[in-house]
Amino acid sequence: MVSMVPIPLPGGMAVGITVELPETRLVILAGRRGYLMCGALDVAVLNEKLPARRIVAGRALGVRTVDELLAAPLERVTEAARDLGLREGMSGAEAMALLVQAEPLS
Repeated sequence: MVSMVPIPLPGGMAVGITVELPETRLVILAGRRGYLMCGALDVAVLNEKLPARRIVAGRALGVRTVDELLAAPLERVTEAARDLGLREGMSGAEAMALLVQAEPLS
C-alpha cells in the first residue's frame, strides 16, 4: 500500500510518502528540489555512481513514519544537498524547509 499526504512547511509544500512492503516500509519526504528518505536510501550510490545527476537527498535512520522523518536528524546527505545548505544533524523539517524553497532543476 502507498499513502501520500501533503506537508505544509514554511515557504512551500512537501509530500510525505509511505510505501508498505513485505517486512519493511519506505518513508519519503519530497520537495521541489530534493527528497529525504529512511535508511533504505543509499547516499553513497548517489554520490559515487550518479554524481552528474546532482541528486539532492538526505537519509535519516530509524524512522517508520513521516512525522518521525520530519523530527529525525539527518545521518547523511548527498554532495548536491550539502551545496543547498543541508547538513548531517539537522532535522528533517529544517532540511525540507530548504528543499521546498529552492528552485527545482530545469
